[in-house]
Amino acid sequence: MTTHPADAILTPFDMWGMSLPNRLAVAPMSRVTATPDGYPSQRMVRYYEGFARGGFALLITEGIYPDKSFSQGYFNQPGLADDDQAKAWRPITDNIHRHGSRVFAQLMHAGALSQGNPHRSHTVGPSAISPNGTQLTFYKGVGQYPTPVAMTSGQIDEAIGGFVQATVRAATLAGFDGVEIHGANGYLLDQFLTETSNQRADEWGGHVIKRVRLLTETISRVRAAVDQRFPVGVRISQGKVNDFHAKWPGGEDDAAVIFRALAKAGADFIHVTEYEAWRPAFDGADTSLVALAKRYAGDVPLIANGGLHDLQRAAHMVKQGVAMVAMGRGALANPDMPSLIASGRALRPFDASILGPIADIKESELTLRHG
Repeated sequence: MTTHPADAILTPFDMWGMSLPNRLAVAPMSRVTATPDGYPSQRMVRYYEGFARGGFALLITEGIYPDKSFSQGYFNQPGLADDDQAKAWRPITDNIHRHGSRVFAQLMHAGALSQGNPHRSHTVGPSAISPNGTQLTFYKGVGQYPTPVAMTSGQIDEAIGGFVQATVRAATLAGFDGVEIHGANGYLLDQFLTETSNQRADEWGGHVIKRVRLLTETISRVRAAVDQRFPVGVRISQGKVNDFHAKWPGGEDDAAVIFRALAKAGADFIHVTEYEAWRPAFDGADTSLVALAKRYAGDVPLIANGGLHDLQRAAHMVKQGVAMVAMGRGALANPDMPSLIASGRALRPFDASILGPIADIKESELTLRHG
């Protein structure tokens, strides 16, 4: 008997001590619409409320910088680097809760990919190696990425501490329901995981089990700093904003090490993102990165992201055991996606002009949410 995709996607379920009305999450998307000093703007309040009003069970914020040292990646990026910034998130989290949705803060340290940090005049990374590609113009970047300064042990510890302190603020001051540690897309934690950007000869570099250590140390220390009922998860990917086609050189062997390590570190969920999440993770193989995460991370709940606005593919992910499906482009085009699916109405196509020439939040988006 054939079932409709909505039967899987709109199934209520309980996870992380929360009752969630469906399997749909909003994926994290940098929108550079905060104030210059990192406070959420009124436009952001309306933007996030629109997804909750539209029925998404879980919203994951854009990347939020956790400290006023080297973590900020973009101008007009929001922060959780002090108590005042944390309290400024309250109008957003309160509005989301008012509509019955939950919200996780994504904590992001840009590392060598920082292209807009007013707190420091240079960037840092695992090694003094220039990142591939050029700065992202739709996030106000210009030219090549600068060569970072290799981080000292003290700076590594400071970065981990920034994640810890921002998580405590998220839980106690900002009203978030959980945090997602950004270990994907080429940012600092992924730079340490990636062999080409991490050429260290100390305990943070070398074999993949050492290169994943900054991720696992961050998860473990963050997990220990907050109540066990406050979810702490991680986002992971192969591709990067500056190296779209990157793959883990060890293939499935690397995947096994990485996913087992994330589970052992205490991650409450793993958010796997690929450009097209259902595709094989490696050339010559037939298993997706999501399936490998399920194979090697045990019972850790998974969130899948990547081209899943096709409802058949999204439903298939859920039927294969994924806890939630995170929508990026699909959510931008359809902030009311759960409501549209429930009523049997067609989804709107994505309009790429939303993200150009600068990827800030447009008034036309807010009209769509409140029209």
